[in-house]
Amino acid sequence: MTEVDPNSDFPVRSGPLAGLVVLDITRVVAGPFCSMLLADLGASVIKIENPEDPDYARTFPPFVGDEGRELSAFFTQFNRNKLGLTVNLKSPEGKALLKRLVRKADVLVENFRPGTMDKLGLGYEVLKAENPRLIYTAISGFGRTGPNSSKPAYDNTGQAAGGLWSMNGYPDRPPVRVGTIIGDLAAALYAAIGTLAALRQVDKTGIGQVVDVSQQDSVLTLTENAVVRYTARKEIASPLGNDHPFVRPYGQFPCKDGYVFFGGYTDKFWAITCGLFGEPDKATDPEIDTMEKRFDPVVAETKVKPLLDRWFSRYTKAELEELAGDQVPLSAIKTIAEVVEDPHIAARNMIVQVPIGRQLLGMFGLPIKLSEMAEAAPQKAPAPGEHNDLILARLVGLSPEELGVMKSRGTV
Repeated sequence: MTEVDPNSDFPVRSGPLAGLVVLDITRVVAGPFCSMLLADLGASVIKIENPEDPDYARTFPPFVGDEGRELSAFFTQFNRNKLGLTVNLKSPEGKALLKRLVRKADVLVENFRPGTMDKLGLGYEVLKAENPRLIYTAISGFGRTGPNSSKPAYDNTGQAAGGLWSMNGYPDRPPVRVGTIIGDLAAALYAAIGTLAALRQVDKTGIGQVVDVSQQDSVLTLTENAVVRYTARKEIASPLGNDHPFVRPYGQFPCKDGYVFFGGYTDKFWAITCGLFGEPDKATDPEIDTMEKRFDPVVAETKVKPLLDRWFSRYTKAELEELAGDQVPLSAIKTIAEVVEDPHIAARNMIVQVPIGRQLLGMFGLPIKLSEMAEAAPQKAPAPGEHNDLILARLVGLSPEELGVMKSRGTV
């Protein structure tokens, strides 16, 4: 790990990754979310943007602030706790500056199309010569190898090419994309895991490496049983709505004021459920008394579902959750408003107040809870180049005169 000079006044965050220096030259979500996780865990993450063309996620709604000074809450959510630096990587001076930064860094994260950094003369082999310990984390649509590696990609590309899109929706309708950018988010999570693994390895060997993460690969791992169903039996997964391919009852059920998820499919949970709703004899009904019988799609539809519909229709979501308690897996299907206001979410510190403009705004927190890590108050996302002078003077050692020349030439 890079040892930051304690006398340099370079900000070091608290947390298990304190002292780790990460160069983040990513845009939009997949790369920024990966580096944000590292920042939340204590790394000093430097977000590097083109001075003339900063991350265009800054233009994504919703916006917060006064007219003329509006800031993107979307951008802030994925770029909190970072320092802001501008560098024109297309200019000779900018390329040279990045190399100087790499000498002081542990990790570089990029999410360009494979080959882009090589065209800039800043590919892994070039940067490795500057710092053999460098971890070079690359996130892309199809990865750095294979016949599709140079194809452009977005989140929907990953959902489509990874098979998830074809499985989602209802059986009598066209497939539906998952209702969030799961391709970007999954790739970001795997990239963060890969980066930490590579850091562990460099501590042992002193040699850095490339962490190559593909959206398609990441989405493929989210398809649960689809791969083995195909390789074992040539079954092709297709949309099932809210049903599971073989586990029943396990899905969405209506109640008085909405819907709940109920997953009491084991014999144990089924018997408890029958007792909770005042019909314990249903647990021994010879038509539905075993898990195997309840898994049968006809039995599930004609015997089990009508029973659950009758039971659940008498109660609200809150009443059903109260009734189920800690005994059976039953959860209200909550709106995002209900989740944000959930006392349990609050107890887990999963809505944190992040500075944006002149106010604090609730955003999702860090889901990784470490027993020996105190969660620090989040810091705001940086403005483009907000910390140019600090980073270049304290980390790279540029003089005020050198900084002035670079600014005049549009290098930073």
